[in-house]
Amino acid sequence: MQKRAIVQANAEQWVQCARCKKILFRPDFERALRVCPHCGHHHRLRARERILLTVDPDTFQETDADLRPGDPLSFPEYADKLRKGTASAGETEAMLIGEACLSGVPIIIGAMDFGFMGGSMGSVVGEKVARAFERAVERRCPVILFCASGGARMQEGLISLMQMAKTTAAVGRLNRAGLPYIAVFTDPTMAGVLASFASLADVILAEPGALVGFAGQRVAAQASVGKPPANFQTAEFQHEHGMIDLIVPRRNIRPTLSYLLEMFQAPCTGGDAP
Repeated sequence: MQKRAIVQANAEQWVQCARCKKILFRPDFERALRVCPHCGHHHRLRARERILLTVDPDTFQETDADLRPGDPLSFPEYADKLRKGTASAGETEAMLIGEACLSGVPIIIGAMDFGFMGGSMGSVVGEKVARAFERAVERRCPVILFCASGGARMQEGLISLMQMAKTTAAVGRLNRAGLPYIAVFTDPTMAGVLASFASLADVILAEPGALVGFAGQRVAAQASVGKPPANFQTAEFQHEHGMIDLIVPRRNIRPTLSYLLEMFQAPCTGGDAP
């Protein structure tokens, strides 16, 4: 038994890259923020991990943690999927929202967790996003959202689709207040989330190799005339076509966000510019 435990402990010290299949020493892999040193593949992070890697130490305060999804359609096995999502992601929903500081600047920050039902947007995710923008307007501070989602949550039917309009309207209120919004597309950012609040940011960043698109690859290929490009529905493809402003390796996300916040706060020196 002791020998088996030692073997298991040793095995847990290693991890295989999902892309190049190289075996990586886990402590080194974690120090590299789960980016493969051989092929550069950015493995997925949990929502809370992303936020804590980004903000100033000990400044993150979660908000709206008491919100829980209902089951308006009595959808079969939905309650079980919610329980499994919590066990998998360690969160009660696919969106984690809160207040924090980044390089001393107060912000509203959120991150989606693909481990919770594929990061799908239902009523609670939509409500958290809307409240985040409303809170930012009240406190006159920027919003930063890390997006990772497969789209709307089918178990909530039309209610999930309504969140697209709801979150879009919330972004509009922030925009009219003259406050900045930065989105970071991570793997994957798809469907209803991409088609609503994610794409409305003032600045859109993306991690290298992230899957970014509206429909799934097979559906998109069937609907396309001719064969899609090899890099279709990647962050790089979207960047080439003007949808993404900048592709940023994970290690540079925090300093890039810090620079952008500083830029947004700088006084205007352009004469008649607003």
